[in-house]
Amino acid sequence: MRIFKAADYKRMPWKNGGGETAEIAVFPKDASLADFEWRISMATVASDGPFSSFAEIDRTLTILSGEGMELEIDRERLALTHASLPHHFPADVATSARLLGGTVIDLNVMTRRNKCTHRVERLKLPYIGRRNEATEFIFCSSGNVVVELEIGRFELQTFDCAAIPLESTLLSVSGSGSALRIEIQTL
Repeated sequence: MRIFKAADYKRMPWKNGGGETAEIAVFPKDASLADFEWRISMATVASDGPFSSFAEIDRTLTILSGEGMELEIDRERLALTHASLPHHFPADVATSARLLGGTVIDLNVMTRRNKCTHRVERLKLPYIGRRNEATEFIFCSSGNVVVELEIGRFELQTFDCAAIPLESTLLSVSGSGSALRIEIQTL
């Protein structure tokens, strides 16, 4: 199993230059913002403004910390907070954010429409599930969580992420923190 530590994430400017993102995982390895098939990243949003546009990309946004933001997606508004479900939307439509009360850290999962689909869910711990054929990650959104597979037991701390091996069939996640499950399915 591969563990991605928060301290090791690749940091880079947003595509539109308005902030900074921390890239957790990308496929193909070392793909650029123009040619990835899928990408998992975190962003620190410190001011109101437009989102970067990504042609032919679908995105899911999840608030990790802060009060949240009001999104305007193609002229429709919705509030997204730490308590909200992950929100899925096209990354190639006009989108902007207005902070609801200070800096926010969010998780972004993006997939290229003609290559993959994805799903992000908040887990209710303890969680026990079976794997399917998708690429799967467990992201520790706060505190500490323990991921158990047939091959062993692994601890994640806040903002660490684990890539679950395809050969694993049973997955257990527990602990005092909170976690997200990310599933990426190749078409």
